[in-house]
Amino acid sequence: MDTTGEGQRGTAELKAIMMIDYTHDAAARSWLESANAGHTPFPIHNLPLGCIEGRISVAIGDSVLALPDALERGLLRQLSPPLREALRQPTLNAVFALGRSDLRALRHELFELFREDSEHRQQASTCLRPLASSEAGLPCAIGDYTDFFASLNHARNTFAIFRGSQTFLPNYKHVPIAYHGRSSSIFASPRDFARPSGQVRPAPDEPPIVSPTAKLDFEVELGFWVGAGSAHGEPVPLDEAEKHLAGVCILNDWSARDIQAWESQPLGPFLSKNFISVVSPWVVTMDALEPFRSPLPARAKEDPPPQPYLDSASNSSAGAFSIRIETRIQTERMRALGHPPAVVAHANAARDLYWTPAQMVAHHTIGGCNLRPGDLIGTGTVSGPEPGTEGSLLERTGNGARPITLPGGETRSFLEDGDEVTITAWCEAPGRRSIGLGECRGRILDRGTRQ
Repeated sequence: MDTTGEGQRGTAELKAIMMIDYTHDAAARSWLESANAGHTPFPIHNLPLGCIEGRISVAIGDSVLALPDALERGLLRQLSPPLREALRQPTLNAVFALGRSDLRALRHELFELFREDSEHRQQASTCLRPLASSEAGLPCAIGDYTDFFASLNHARNTFAIFRGSQTFLPNYKHVPIAYHGRSSSIFASPRDFARPSGQVRPAPDEPPIVSPTAKLDFEVELGFWVGAGSAHGEPVPLDEAEKHLAGVCILNDWSARDIQAWESQPLGPFLSKNFISVVSPWVVTMDALEPFRSPLPARAKEDPPPQPYLDSASNSSAGAFSIRIETRIQTERMRALGHPPAVVAHANAARDLYWTPAQMVAHHTIGGCNLRPGDLIGTGTVSGPEPGTEGSLLERTGNGARPITLPGGETRSFLEDGDEVTITAWCEAPGRRSIGLGECRGRILDRGTRQ
C-alpha cells in the first residue's frame, strides 16, 4: 500500500465516503430532554438497538422504547412490512438479516419519532420506560463468535512477555489473525461470575495441577455484529464488507492467563477463554458511526503492504472508527468505603487497531466461510502504545511483575474476587454530537457468594 500523500488525500476521500445525513446534525434536539443532556451516551444522534425482556428496543436519553409497543400504537408506519414483522421478534437477528438499507430506514423513522417537533410525541411518550430499571439481554442469538488479534500494540506487548526477543511472528503483519470462540458463554452486561478453574503449571519443572486461575484478566475489545449474511463459498470484497455489519458494541473477553499459558501449546486458547465473555447490550449501528470514520494510521515503512484483497483506497481513507475506550476497576473494599471505580486504561480504536472491521470481514470470508446474521466478530484486545493504554492487566503489569496501585493503596497484578471491571466507550469528532456505546460490566463473585 502506497502511503505517500496519505494525509493530504485522506480528508477529501473521507468526506466523499461518509454517508452523513440529517440524523447526524449536531444541532438536532429531541422532545425528550434527557436525550439533549451533554453527558448522555444516547442522544437522538445515536438510537442504539437492543433487547429488553425479549422485546427489541431503542435507547434514547434515560429511557427505552419497546418497538413492538410503538408498532401497536400505529407508529413507525413508513417501515416495510418485512421490517415491521422482524421488529416483533425476540432478538435482532431477523432485523439484521434485512441489511443496512432497512436499518437505515429504521434509524430515520426513529429520528423522526423523537425529534423535538415530532407530531407523535404524545403517543411515543406513553411507550417509554426508564433505562436504569430495564433488564437487557443479548441483542442477538449468537451462532458464531470469532475473535481477532487486531491491535499491533497488544501483539507487541504479549509477544515481548511470552517470546522474549522475538518481536512478532512472521505472519502477524500479513494476516488478520483470529480464533473461533465459544458463543454459548457470551452474556449481556452486567454479569457476575465465578473464578474459573483449569490446568495450570506452577513452575516449569513441576507437573500441572487443577486449580482456580490465579491470573484472571480482562480484555478490552470492540465487538461488531454481523448484519446481512454472506453466501458460503463467496468471499466478501473489502469495499462490500461493511454492508455485512450491523453495528458495534463493547466486548470484554475475560481470560485466565495461567490456564492460557499452559494449554496454548501448540494450539490456541480453549478453557482460558470459553468460561465467559460479556458484551454491552446496545448495538450502535454502522450508520450512527458514520461521522466518526477515520483514516488508517500509516503503516511503518518496513511493514509489508496488505494483500490486494485487504487493500483499497476507501478502506485506507475511512475504514477506521474513532472510538475511545476507558476501563475502570472497583474492588470490594472500594465499594464498601464508597469509593468510585478507578480508571486503569484508555485506548482509541482508530489509533490502536492495525486491521479495520472491513478487513476482518474480508479475511474471514476469503476461504469461503459464510457469515450469518447475529454472528459476533471481536477485534481482540485494543491496546495503545503508552503506559496506561494497555487493554489487559497481562500487559499493564508485565504478567504480574509490576502490580498497579489503586486509590486507597490496594495493588493488583491480576483480578481478585469481588473486583468489578467496567468498560465504557464513546465516539467524538469535531462538529459532531458525541455518542456512546454504553457500558460493559462484570464482577467476580466473592468466595462467600459462590454457589
